Amino acid sequence: MLQAGIVGLPNVGKSTLFNAVTQSRKALAANYRFCTIEPNSGIVTVPDERLAVLAKISGSQKIIPAVFEFVDIAGLVKGASQGEGLGNQFLAHIREVDAVVQVVRCFDDANIEHVMDSIDPIRDIEIVNMELILADIETLEKRKQKQQKAAKGGDKKAQAELDLIAKLEPHLSAGKTAVTLDLTPEEKALMKSFFLLTSKPTLFACNVAEDQLATAGQNPYVQKVRAYVAQHHDTLAVVVSAEIEAELVTLSPEERAEYLAGLGVEQTGTDQLIREAYTLLGLRTYLTTGEKETRAWTIHAGDKAPQAAGVIHTDFEKSFISAETTAYDDLVAAGSFARARELGKLRTEGKEYVVQDGDVMEFKTFL
Repeated sequence: MLQAGIVGLPNVGKSTLFNAVTQSRKALAANYRFCTIEPNSGIVTVPDERLAVLAKISGSQKIIPAVFEFVDIAGLVKGASQGEGLGNQFLAHIREVDAVVQVVRCFDDANIEHVMDSIDPIRDIEIVNMELILADIETLEKRKQKQQKAAKGGDKKAQAELDLIAKLEPHLSAGKTAVTLDLTPEEKALMKSFFLLTSKPTLFACNVAEDQLATAGQNPYVQKVRAYVAQHHDTLAVVVSAEIEAELVTLSPEERAEYLAGLGVEQTGTDQLIREAYTLLGLRTYLTTGEKETRAWTIHAGDKAPQAAGVIHTDFEKSFISAETTAYDDLVAAGSFARARELGKLRTEGKEYVVQDGDVMEFKTFL
């Protein structure tokens, strides 16, 4: 199962947010540095309103949503690449996840200490990124030394790695992350074998105070983070309030709605955070529905129909014949599979069909 790691400086709300998105109390959230040492992991349900709609059409007995895993990683401090704080242990935990959610503190509160003794989210982002970049530069230097001898002996793969390292080193030395370097598909595939920390797709979570969620767009810290990450990372910054999320975990759906209404918002940022992290991991969803169940199945962007069938059962990929497919919106508009077929919206796709997010599918196999 793919993992998204929650990272950031100490005391920015990582563990509180982790507990909220995983609907658990696994992570200790306390007002002191390094209250998280060993990473906590938890399964996250991907919010998907389409499932209830399909279940109603099919009269399904149960609904099974898509899931993936979140990991709460200990706070990083300046000098981590040289062993400061939890140093190498922290970096090793980041290396193991597939994508990164970097939590940034965007609120003032004298009662909650900040490791840098002041609130500056851009500085915080740059501290985290620089430590990861320095660790990556060290990784590349070791790899370069290892491959130079092989390349002199005519090893083409070793030479290709050296050529890629020659591109990466000046980019990283300029304070830029590996994921922002413009590379060919072949170079990107090769870079995966380097296991660079800054090659991982990253999403930023702006943690705001409870009374600022309804007006987060006016928060100067949030505005700065959104502008910064769009320019320097070509990615998104989602607004959340870890404080609110911690309260909502204990409430019923009715109480949640009432609580949020009192704050002037319809929903918190957690659902968006989960969806964006899911997309960040390169994951997409296709759907199956029937009387027994309506279910969301997780695939990778670009997967073809046989691979999608293999998610249900590995033998289905080998014995794939075809997939009866319709888009979710078309099925809902038609109101039933029979009507969708009459309207020509239910089609038969073969082995080369690239599955789209929201496709409703039924597979035909030799089994």
